[in-house]
Amino acid sequence: MMIRRPLATASMVLALGLMVSGLAGCAAVVGAGAVVGGAASEERGLRGRTSDLGIQARVADKFVQERLRLITDIGVEVYEGRVLLTGATTDTTLSDKAVALSYQVEGVQAVINEIQHLSTGAADFAHDTWISTQLLSKITFDKDILSINYSIETVNRVVYLIGIAQNRAEVEKVIAHASNIEYVTKVVNHVRIKQATIPAA
Repeated sequence: MMIRRPLATASMVLALGLMVSGLAGCAAVVGAGAVVGGAASEERGLRGRTSDLGIQARVADKFVQERLRLITDIGVEVYEGRVLLTGATTDTTLSDKAVALSYQVEGVQAVINEIQHLSTGAADFAHDTWISTQLLSKITFDKDILSINYSIETVNRVVYLIGIAQNRAEVEKVIAHASNIEYVTKVVNHVRIKQATIPAA
């Protein structure tokens, strides 16, 4: 049995939206330009973001083909080829299968399984979207954080982070913001610290 929850991942909505709409219309074109501009300023770059969105879409398609019915139950976030799976289920076999299917997709470097296993069907997802929105707002307006390099998932009041931090102090500040949000019970960090550039001799 899967615990159903709406996907709150902005990049998944974008990826599926691009495939369905084909960027039809002027508004879509303007939106696409903003997305391209933002992606180019990310640490992973436009090519990296495009690759990750493609992997994300192919993982989701794998789930559909295998009739796992995970598209609205399991969050799929991809950053630098690392697939972060989130969500909740009482059936551990579905969680294991989701991981195995993700590894079958070309370009996947690692699969991070953060799917919560519940002993009963009871779970509280009422505040998850609110928590993610609050955190995104906090890091966006924090001048010491490059928020574009972070992706956020919240499941059952647990916040999951993935992306690239400029340094340890930056990611620690993101974690502090998340920890201070009402209802958050735990913060799980999968953010990579950016390697310092070594000056040429």
